[in-house]
Amino acid sequence: MTDCTGDHCVTCADEAVPAVVVRLLDGGLADVDVGGGRLEQVSVALVDTAVGGTVLVHAKEAIGVVT
Repeated sequence: MTDCTGDHCVTCADEAVPAVVVRLLDGGLADVDVGGGRLEQVSVALVDTAVGGTVLVHAKEAIGVVT
């Protein structure tokens, strides 16, 4: 798991980014791959997803599912 560095976090940009769900965690959270094997922990409480699914993430919150 990596942390955001400096002033930029890949899931906190001004746009939603696709991320692949790697692991579902307790409390509506998930570890997601945001590219290149880089993992971030985000909330998936607003979406219905599963491991292997692709979600759109903005500000550490999955806001949609890519079909």
